[in-house]
Amino acid sequence: MAAPLNDTRRAGDPELSANRKLIRPSLAEVRDQLARATGSSAASAALPARPPKKPVPPDQTNAESFYFLKQMQAKTEVVVVLRDGEKLRGVIEWYDRHCIKVHRTGEPNLLIYKAIIKYIYKAEDEVRSNGI
Repeated sequence: MAAPLNDTRRAGDPELSANRKLIRPSLAEVRDQLARATGSSAASAALPARPPKKPVPPDQTNAESFYFLKQMQAKTEVVVVLRDGEKLRGVIEWYDRHCIKVHRTGEPNLLIYKAIIKYIYKAEDEVRSNGI
C-alpha cells in the first residue's frame, strides 16, 4: 500500500517544491501601487526625477594632432628633449601614433618613438629665454 499523504510537507522534498511558481508584479502594477499610496494619479510624478547623465568624455582631444600639423605646415624648428636629457633639434616632417620623424640639416634624419620623448618646444622659445 501507498503511504498516506499528510499535511506536514517537508520543504526539502523536490517533488513538492518543483511545482512552485514565482510570481512577480509587473512594473506597471508597482507604479500604480506607488501612485495610490502617495495619492497621486500620475505614476511618473511619483517617481523621483533623475538628472541627465553626463556625456562620456572623448578618448582623444586631437590636441597632439593639431600641434604637430601646425608645426609641420610652418616648418618650425623644434627641440625634442628625450627622457635621458638629450636634446635634438630639427623640423617635424611627419608623425603617426607611435613616432615622429625629425628632419635635421647637416645631420641624419631621425625617427623618434614618442614613448622616449620627455617634451617638445619651439627652438625660438629657447633663444628668447636666453635673452638674445
